[in-house]
Amino acid sequence: MLFDTPVRLGVQIQPQHVQYSDIRDAVFRLEEMGVDILFNWDHFFPLYGDPDGEHFESWTMLAAWAEQTERVEFGALVNCNSYRGADLQADMARTIDHISKKGGDAGRFIFGTGSGWFQRDYDEYGYDFGTAGSRLNALAADLDRVVERWGKLNPAPTREIPVMIGGKGEQKTLRIVARHADIWHSFVTPDELPHKFGVIEKWAEAEGRDLSGLIVSNELKDRDETVADALFDAGTRLFTLGFSGPDWDYSIIERWLRWRDAKNA
Repeated sequence: MLFDTPVRLGVQIQPQHVQYSDIRDAVFRLEEMGVDILFNWDHFFPLYGDPDGEHFESWTMLAAWAEQTERVEFGALVNCNSYRGADLQADMARTIDHISKKGGDAGRFIFGTGSGWFQRDYDEYGYDFGTAGSRLNALAADLDRVVERWGKLNPAPTREIPVMIGGKGEQKTLRIVARHADIWHSFVTPDELPHKFGVIEKWAEAEGRDLSGLIVSNELKDRDETVADALFDAGTRLFTLGFSGPDWDYSIIERWLRWRDAKNA
């Protein structure tokens, strides 16, 4: 696993309770400030606050970010595998990857994905909620199809699109991480990480995959620099932070950018 890479800061712009013009302005400012990665989330209704408040869809927004931005990587934290067919997801990701290339050598899209959990999305949009196990089984099968489809598309993706998988379940989720992930995202504590690394390495052996390039990601919400330092010492190199409008508090972003820069000095 890559513990010697620079620390990066990812900011998740939560697409709820704001107009899209507010989100566009936040994207512009966060890229200008030096944030490394921008995320949204893949839901159809707000996760907190007014449950019927303003909300926007993930993938169409990501395509707009691909055109708007110049430097940052971006993606969903995370895509819900249940909402779109696997081959469609692959084609959408490839297209957004190309849009984001612009004048560079490669695109900047990160394919963050997970099995889904927010039942209201499923019920109101007509998807089968199933069980946690059935959704994870579908994710495992569909990721194989996504990767296969990337190999068939013309034009091909501009790069090997990084796959980011969130979760910590040891029997299914971490096996999917071992099989497919370039980035593993979780909310686990610093003390939990060594055990989880061991589980991932066990599954990597079963999958015959070298995970020396896996990047470990974790969440900063409700955590301070002491916990962030401990996560860093345990191997975390991508730190994510939820960011909510309409009263965007950019001082929080500035604080964590200073911490990132100190770690990378």
